Amino acid sequence: MRNRRLLLRLAALGALHMTVLFAGFIAPRDPGHQDRELAYAPPTRLHFIDSAGFCWRPFVYAWVPDGNGYREDSTRRFFLQPLVRGDDYKLLGCVRSNLHLFGVKAPAQVSLLGRDAYGRDEFSRLLMGGQISLAAGLLATLVTLGTATLIGSVSGYFGRWIDEVLMGGGEFFLSLPWFYFLVAVRAFLPLHLSSTWTFFLLISVIGVVGWARPARLVRGVVLSARQRNYVLAARGFGASDFYLLRKHILPATYGVLLTQAALLVPQYVAAEATLSFFGLGISDGIPSWGNMLSALREYNLLISYWWLMAPACGLFVTSVMYWLLADALHHWLQSHSI
Repeated sequence: MRNRRLLLRLAALGALHMTVLFAGFIAPRDPGHQDRELAYAPPTRLHFIDSAGFCWRPFVYAWVPDGNGYREDSTRRFFLQPLVRGDDYKLLGCVRSNLHLFGVKAPAQVSLLGRDAYGRDEFSRLLMGGQISLAAGLLATLVTLGTATLIGSVSGYFGRWIDEVLMGGGEFFLSLPWFYFLVAVRAFLPLHLSSTWTFFLLISVIGVVGWARPARLVRGVVLSARQRNYVLAARGFGASDFYLLRKHILPATYGVLLTQAALLVPQYVAAEATLSFFGLGISDGIPSWGNMLSALREYNLLISYWWLMAPACGLFVTSVMYWLLADALHHWLQSHSI
């Protein structure tokens, strides 16, 4: 039962990441394409019934500006079509293509989550923004766990003054107000940087700040593992410290690291979104969930255009899925005595 639950949560999380990974194919429009005539257009409604009766193929009507809002032009229907040609994109960042999962013929456009202030498709930006936010969370987690594994294993294995110095540094990092420290460090760095440099700076800052807590957990596992009989026997046969760490001690930390990874990824995705929300992360030219939400700092937009909250829903769903995975991993590891 626990294996099935773990597999189901892994499959759901894998489906989420595959959807974001193939965002260019799934998204109906280029996320940077602007159509100022459709600024703040609401989500496109899918219809199956019109004046002629029921239709098995979903269709849409084109939005027409009407005073301060929009109305549907019901004089002509546009059927939703699979595998259509549209805006160019790079699949997986390297293969150029213009094939999209679905779309409609011009002049109608399908916008499942509406449009933003510049008439950009919110659904397409949500998927492409997920690539930036999730990649930042995953890479920053790798930085954190790599640092934590190195410091925690050295501290726990060698002990003495090395342990005191390293864990003293960990106590210092744990005592810092995490959010304010992160904002202060990012604000201290140059603001006028390319998007690529900004992205890697975000990963470095977020990843390095959070190493202390997982390092303490790794240290505890190493302290326990180094006293086991098979480790003592291997040392008695002349095994080197490097061999003992690689073969016997570090494998004992894998369970802790996996659980910590599932907990840290949503935290770091939220950290990237927070920095971008306050203008300290990825610029608006490249979508991320944080800079997409930055428009909602104006209260009138928040209450008038509910579909702009879509990135917040993406953050919530991602966090819940990772937390459920962490819980399933914890129970699975306990049942297998890892």
